[in-house]
Amino acid sequence: MTATAEAPNLERATLDKAASENFPVAPFFLPRAWRADLMAVYGFARLVDDIGDGDLAPGGADARLLGVSPAEAADRLVLLDAFEADLRRVFDGTPRHPLLRRLQPTVRRHGLTPEPFLGLIAANRQDQLVTRYETYDDLLAYCELSANPVGRLVLAVTGTSTPERIRLSDAICTALQIVEHLQDVAEDLGRDRIYLPAEDMKRFHVQEADLAAKITGASVRALVAYEAQRARDLLNEGAPLVGSVHGRLKLLLAGFVAGGRAAIRAIAAAEYDVLPGPPRPGKVQLLREAGVILRGEG
Repeated sequence: MTATAEAPNLERATLDKAASENFPVAPFFLPRAWRADLMAVYGFARLVDDIGDGDLAPGGADARLLGVSPAEAADRLVLLDAFEADLRRVFDGTPRHPLLRRLQPTVRRHGLTPEPFLGLIAANRQDQLVTRYETYDDLLAYCELSANPVGRLVLAVTGTSTPERIRLSDAICTALQIVEHLQDVAEDLGRDRIYLPAEDMKRFHVQEADLAAKITGASVRALVAYEAQRARDLLNEGAPLVGSVHGRLKLLLAGFVAGGRAAIRAIAAAEYDVLPGPPRPGKVQLLREAGVILRGEG
């Protein structure tokens, strides 16, 4: 089967991953045009992460679509370079990959610039070269590339960007990224990546070997609790973004904040034992958190 014939299946498989995210990507209550545009942005973000994590569908169809030879298809940096070249065709030409072809009308409709998309690619390049972070500030700088562009794109697609909303959105997106790192400590370690700041690991007397243990020790739990509180504080800092907008966008943004808070509650309910697998909240908890936010109680 050719890459062209496989393209619709690849596109669908990537977009279907939206259901497993901590936050709602394009829920049913949004206008259809917004849903289409947000899914186009999600498709880009999900695919670039899959390239960076080595999680592309087997068979090499994505590489072929991007013009990467079979001999280089396993080289993630080569794939990211090819993906960036195809992204540039979104703004000036005809992209090859179906997810980027899906993105092109969204870019044109809202006058989106390349910068947030390039930030997400840069984050995944960094993942190939940087596997440890010495300080919390170093981690925040990574989140500026890996997470914050997504929130900025949501504001741009919905026509609600202002400097203050961008600042609040950045706090929420960074928090969501930190929460995801906490859920995926074991999975990230399997990729030889640690997103827990080394200075914090030293403070809590956590060694890298402790993160690979079958049983989560007290020091690891204390470290996870500390980082979870940082994420909670960032979510609280960004939460006024919800009250700054109206209508269905308010529901969407409340869902983002609620998703992060519910995930943190799930981690706490697991007594910060994240090594066996990611603690994830149920829908009831998510709805409860969203209700609290929309009522202005938190």
